[in-house]
Amino acid sequence: MRTCLILEGCYPYVRGGVSSWTHQFILAMPETEFVLWLLGAESSKKGQFKYELPKNVVEVHEVFLSDAYIDNGKKSKIPSFTPSQEVALSELLNCGNPDWNVIFKMFSGNKAAPSTFLRNEVFIEQVNALCEKNFQYISYSDFFYTVRSMMIPLIFLLMQDVPKADLYHSLATGYCGLMGSMASEKYNAPFLVSEHGIYTREREEEVLQADWITPYLKNLWIDLFSMFSKCAYNHAYAVTSLYGAAKDIQLQLGCNESKASVIPNGVRYEDFSDIPEKISAENDKISIGAVVRFAPIKDIKTMIYAFTELKHNFPNAELDILGDIDNEEYYQECVYLLEFLNISDINFVGQQNVKTYIGKFDFTILTSISEGLPLAVLESMAAGRPVVATDVGACREMLEKNDEYERCGIICPPMDTSALTSAMYRLCTDRGLRHEMSQIGRERAKKYYDYDNVLQKYKDIYEKAFEKEAV
Repeated sequence: MRTCLILEGCYPYVRGGVSSWTHQFILAMPETEFVLWLLGAESSKKGQFKYELPKNVVEVHEVFLSDAYIDNGKKSKIPSFTPSQEVALSELLNCGNPDWNVIFKMFSGNKAAPSTFLRNEVFIEQVNALCEKNFQYISYSDFFYTVRSMMIPLIFLLMQDVPKADLYHSLATGYCGLMGSMASEKYNAPFLVSEHGIYTREREEEVLQADWITPYLKNLWIDLFSMFSKCAYNHAYAVTSLYGAAKDIQLQLGCNESKASVIPNGVRYEDFSDIPEKISAENDKISIGAVVRFAPIKDIKTMIYAFTELKHNFPNAELDILGDIDNEEYYQECVYLLEFLNISDINFVGQQNVKTYIGKFDFTILTSISEGLPLAVLESMAAGRPVVATDVGACREMLEKNDEYERCGIICPPMDTSALTSAMYRLCTDRGLRHEMSQIGRERAKKYYDYDNVLQKYKDIYEKAFEKEAV
């Protein structure tokens, strides 16, 4: 089988999270040939992979949105639109429900600069009409350049050559969901969407916080990403999420319930199960670990503030933060924060082999403001390390699952420094609680999240695609 994995802003350019999942998934499917269709922001990242690609990766196709704005110097004739294309274009500009078959064919294989289409008289008339109808109280130039910013990357992607594969598998909706939908239409091939986070909700949060978007136009950006999600859900034969609440959001966003299922992340339990429990004596230093990349969404600054408060009441603690630098600017801000607070015993130790390092920790911490089902928490559970985590994604379900077991960690509200400090203090001072949670975490990881069981669910979904094709 030849499967095209469609990835946006993750593997193989950065480590952790979806990237770790992807690498492990490819390695675990040696009988499958993988084509990687990679979408990135800046072409300066071309070929800068953080992973050595497995042997069963047979092709790599890189696409960078920065290239959408390059004028290739060719004078292209301004295209004309048929009546059906005009209708589809109007729906596209309204971020409504366009006929995607018409949209895909309209731009497929065209090598003109995307901006060429924006000079079409029909396009300009439709932009004017939309502005007059819904945005008459804002600057026309603000509106026009917003629409331009939305449409140029979209048109650029619709022009891309589509790699040939038997099955297309996107790890998000958004732009790569659009690419998967286009590929599915072009080659009449099955398309699977596996969301590790809910892309539409994540982009909505970013848009609402963005200073560069005119407030009155934020809803238009949100509608754009919602339109992409609906496109992906409609074209997919199956849609997976990592936990029940995420599936519910997919259904709210327009996914057909018959397509939706939950497949959690998995952990190779046997790789961590033989790591001995950390039994610290009363006067030993308590070691806390964080396996996390440096990025704003991981909220490492709150982690630093919480640990600083902890040190006032429990001086005998240290914090090691393991992980790649995903955002250099954010990393430097964290470095400056350490210097400003003049706090000791926080160590940025960089990328490490988690399996060999996690044995040092008494427990781990995760302070993200958004997550799916974090691998770092799974690895901690399998290694018998209690977890302090924010109440995002599947963290509560993982640590406090309503089953025969008790809790194997402590859940705190996001960005709540005091709650995180209290949770860390409790685990630092209660050796019995750490022991109890250690045992529960191992048992729950083995029962619900063993990697081989999770992988088999994906294999079943792959087989389902070709059963449908045979029918």
